[in-house]
Amino acid sequence: MIELRGITKTFKTIKRKKGMAAAALSLFRREYNIVKALDGISFSVGKGEIAGFIGPNGAGKSTAIKIMSGILAPDSGECTVLGMNPWKMRSKYVGNIGVVFGQRTQLWWDVPVHDSMDLLRDIYRVEDKRYRQNLDELSAVFELGPLLPVPLRQLSLGQRMRCEIAASLIHDPKVIFLDEPTIGLDAVSKLAMRRIIGRLNRERGITVILTSHDMDDIEALTDRVLLIGRGKLLYDGPMDALRERFDSKRRLELSFAPGGRPPEPDGVRIVSQKEAHVVYDVDTQLISVSDALKVLGETLVIRDMSAGSRPIEEIIAALYQEEL
Repeated sequence: MIELRGITKTFKTIKRKKGMAAAALSLFRREYNIVKALDGISFSVGKGEIAGFIGPNGAGKSTAIKIMSGILAPDSGECTVLGMNPWKMRSKYVGNIGVVFGQRTQLWWDVPVHDSMDLLRDIYRVEDKRYRQNLDELSAVFELGPLLPVPLRQLSLGQRMRCEIAASLIHDPKVIFLDEPTIGLDAVSKLAMRRIIGRLNRERGITVILTSHDMDDIEALTDRVLLIGRGKLLYDGPMDALRERFDSKRRLELSFAPGGRPPEPDGVRIVSQKEAHVVYDVDTQLISVSDALKVLGETLVIRDMSAGSRPIEEIIAALYQEEL
């Protein structure tokens, strides 16, 4: 379905120096920085999968999405999606994919959403009968009925994103690329968006590539994550295996009687403390959680406790530091 083999992509940026003299000199002699956005990444995604594509800002996620969607061509390597080269067969290819960039719109700002949908119908040459079926179904799923007659500029961010994703599906794509689709949304809108994306994947069998800085989105929707950093693929596999492989620590939270002073025995580190509440990281390679509780209980009068895994964001941040 989607296959990348040894994809590399570099960009050249002008070096900017301070001062008028340096600015004048740059008119005649420019110096450049070479930025390697992608450094030989390879992976494949099967039909009907939802793959989470994660990494820090500048890791190369959006560049990879633009190559897979045919917007950019790589410097070297091979990419095929649905058996087609995205940038060489662009006219034929784009009718089979949908793309949503969270910070850009494909709808027209000053016209009603319904008019934008009609224009997309004409662009993708969707038959009228199928277009009406799709619009009715997507309107029901995304609750677009009251929004269709309204100009896009008058909608809230959450309403606009629902319209954007619906627009990307109006022509029955087989693959959809979602680049930060929940950026800026409130908690209620995010939950609704996750539910809709999961439902469309199950019912239509659409292959989804999802990038997001919100790990709740990734954990809720994907069984597989592709972790990228500085243009290199650092990890490809299930989220649970990522935790097991790279996280030997457990998060321990304690409430204790006032007056106690939380200790830090070997293998146990205080993450935060506020009055009679303390949060620890326990390195299970050095000490078990139960043994840590015994040691802490010798100093503190423990009133309540909870234990679990660290947030996935912390695990990934630690992995960046180790691998890069």
